[in-house]
Amino acid sequence: MAKNKNIFVTITGFNHYYGLEPFKIGNLIRCIKEPSNPYDSDAIRAFLPYIGKVGYIANSPQTKAGGTESASRIYERVPKRFYVRVLFTTCTKIICRVEFGDMSDLNAELESQTEDKWDDWDNEDDEIQF
Repeated sequence: MAKNKNIFVTITGFNHYYGLEPFKIGNLIRCIKEPSNPYDSDAIRAFLPYIGKVGYIANSPQTKAGGTESASRIYERVPKRFYVRVLFTTCTKIICRVEFGDMSDLNAELESQTEDKWDDWDNEDDEIQF
């Protein structure tokens, strides 16, 4: 696997799932190859814990952004499960970079993205006033 070269990909199809909401700039997205996909044997699904499928790595000239690689092009260069980081979004495309590194560190980072950031549930100032 080419670990020193940046690999950029496009996530597409997100409008069929949750739209742009899960794709915050800088966030990690988990990817997994889907060799048994009936429409594309090189399909790579993008998903998030607690949400599920959020799109696919683009695999055609019509769906991938210029300067990014297709799912078929990266299929043999990435492991079965890997991560991409959201760099920027448009109305129709999510541009990401494939992240190489320690999987346990990447898993921990993804988990921290989904943690509940409200640690002050017992604060009396938050009471509803009628």
